[in-house]
Amino acid sequence: VIETLIARTQRQVEARQSMIRLVGLSATLPNYVDVSNFLGVNPYKGLFYFDAGYRPVPLEQHFVGVHGKSGTPAANRLLNRVCYDRVQRLVAEGNQVMVFVHARKDTVNTAQALREHALTDGTLDQFRPPDDTATDLRLKVRVAKSHNREMKELLNDGFSIHHAGMLRSDRNLVEELFSKGLVRVLCCTSTLAWGVNLPAYAVVIKGTQVYDSQKGAFVDLSILDVLQIFGRAGRPQYETHGVGYILTMHDRLAHYVSAITMQHPIESKFAANMVDNLNAEITLGTVTNVDEGVAWLGYTYMFIRMQKNPLVYGLSGNELADDPMLGQRRSELIISAAKELSRLQMIVYDPDTGYMAAKDLGRISSSYYLRHQSVEVFNQAMRPRMTEADGIAMLCMSKEFDQIRTRTAEEKELKQLLANACCCDVKGGLDSQHGKTSVLLQAAISRARIEDFSLVSDCAYVAQNGARIIRALFEIALSRRWGPAASV
Repeated sequence: VIETLIARTQRQVEARQSMIRLVGLSATLPNYVDVSNFLGVNPYKGLFYFDAGYRPVPLEQHFVGVHGKSGTPAANRLLNRVCYDRVQRLVAEGNQVMVFVHARKDTVNTAQALREHALTDGTLDQFRPPDDTATDLRLKVRVAKSHNREMKELLNDGFSIHHAGMLRSDRNLVEELFSKGLVRVLCCTSTLAWGVNLPAYAVVIKGTQVYDSQKGAFVDLSILDVLQIFGRAGRPQYETHGVGYILTMHDRLAHYVSAITMQHPIESKFAANMVDNLNAEITLGTVTNVDEGVAWLGYTYMFIRMQKNPLVYGLSGNELADDPMLGQRRSELIISAAKELSRLQMIVYDPDTGYMAAKDLGRISSSYYLRHQSVEVFNQAMRPRMTEADGIAMLCMSKEFDQIRTRTAEEKELKQLLANACCCDVKGGLDSQHGKTSVLLQAAISRARIEDFSLVSDCAYVAQNGARIIRALFEIALSRRWGPAASV
């Protein structure tokens, strides 16, 4: 998204000769020169680089390898034990610790596992908050009002959780409790490292396998995320240094050691969303033919990296030597994306002249940020006459809900919601992501009470995106003059 906006802004500056100032700031960026070229920065005047010597407090890094197969119960138990040993040692010295995990459910599971280890070893008193701070009545009232049962149970022993699926009020409360020392160990996801300035003396990354919903498999944690999390270690006003631990499987240990010390360049992800980005430009009128599309790609970060590292983007060295400006390759990318948009009835595309113009479906998709894969689903499933069950089933097949995962622990509550809160049939069953999405969407409409916190966060995500997609479907039905479908 950032790459698209900057490319559009750069074109606007050149076309209208209207000066727009762009300021880029990043804590972890190995190939900063490439990004400065992308932003159009004068490298002698406008580019500033601060290495580790400018860090307010030095960082002490530890890499720990755990034997076993990633994701197995035995490996998870060993990771929890190794994590507890490091955390307990740090807390015993009077320090606060952040433990970063990679799934919302894991925040609770890890906090509960650490508490169980402390209870077994007889060290739980080290984690509990001091008596003088525990008497803050105002904070006690706010904690009592929270509906997050797991969070309230963990707070009594000095543990807490933080992730994007929690309510904003609960997240603010946890951040305040941690800053005041009421929470000794905070189990959180990487969103805390990217979005909230809440440092601690030590940070621990527990495991390095992250689920990628697009690939449908677990992948390695990004080096950018590791560096960003390590940046949360050390508080300049309190400590002279910070401590960072990364706990991973032994076979991935060498990868992270070399990646942290060598720092690989950042590549562009623009090509993965080329179709949607081109549709947005055509809708705005900034791209009306293939030549303009080729010129537009020349302003992207992908174009700069294609020239520096062509093999990553499917180019050979000979192609770059024969065409240094990659005009042929950029033209192929634009034509391929335009053909896909034309097939989905989102734009009008003339292969002979290269002319492109937006249609109603393309404009609606751009306005409501619909992915072209979702539009393809709607083209196939949407009919002039539909029931509420058909509409909900079609909505739940959207690409936007691919990250919704089914979990065994949620099966019981999902069955209760299906029986009590769902008025329409759920197609696909509770074992599929479409079925779970349908249950959560109907639960949100019915305002049903949900107990499991992971279901609460999933329900909030489904409701937030569902409202946007439903509005888009309504406008698509109106544009096609399908009154019965629009009324549903």
